[in-house]
Amino acid sequence: MKKQFFYRILFYAVGLLILALGLTLNTKTGLGVSPIISVAYSIATIFDHNFGDMTLALYCVFVVIEMVLHLIRHIRYSGRSGEALAHAEKKDLKLIFLMDFLQIPLSIVFTRFLNVFSAVIPNLYSEGESAAGEMAVRVICLIIAIILTGIGAAMSLNMRIVPNPGDGIVQAIADTIHKSVGFTKNCFDLTNITITLVLSFVFAGHLVGVGVGTVLAMIGVGRTIAVFNHFTYEKMKELAGEEAP
Repeated sequence: MKKQFFYRILFYAVGLLILALGLTLNTKTGLGVSPIISVAYSIATIFDHNFGDMTLALYCVFVVIEMVLHLIRHIRYSGRSGEALAHAEKKDLKLIFLMDFLQIPLSIVFTRFLNVFSAVIPNLYSEGESAAGEMAVRVICLIIAIILTGIGAAMSLNMRIVPNPGDGIVQAIADTIHKSVGFTKNCFDLTNITITLVLSFVFAGHLVGVGVGTVLAMIGVGRTIAVFNHFTYEKMKELAGEEAP
């Protein structure tokens, strides 16, 4: 049991690190960032704020929205199981709120890694005329970033501990509107991109953070998760114990 718990925590922590690395590398290509952080990235770039701090602020907003959605869902369905289960339902809501709240300290740690990786990894694009082969390097790094983001998301999500707020809010919305997580994720990504486009044109007069890399991330991250889980899901489940999905 202790060994399984160790693997579960290890996969979760490594997954979050890889996810932070993938998201940061995506921003460094200059080809467009991942949809989930496009709003935070555009605000940080336009108003010259810290990228990690803006991501943390956005994640806190996500957590508040999750709590509201979970409360709405609880009120909507409370009492349908009979008074005998009322106490259990109340405890479940408290546990859900606790899991939501724990996403905030997780976000603090996660966004600090974003800052560290942002400081260590240089921009892969030049402001003036591009050097020979620069675009090829940027595209290769973009592909690597998308793969890392997918792997990191899969590893952390598969351990079912505390979700990243970007994933948590998608699940909360999907549960509330009774739609699939995949469909909800696509709609949520489009919403983030739309907000980013509005911020870009209103405050900067040009696109900020949205590009071909954004579109490729929308498609590629999900495919990477599927392929990664196809080859590693059962082994990770075996090592981490039956509590992992």
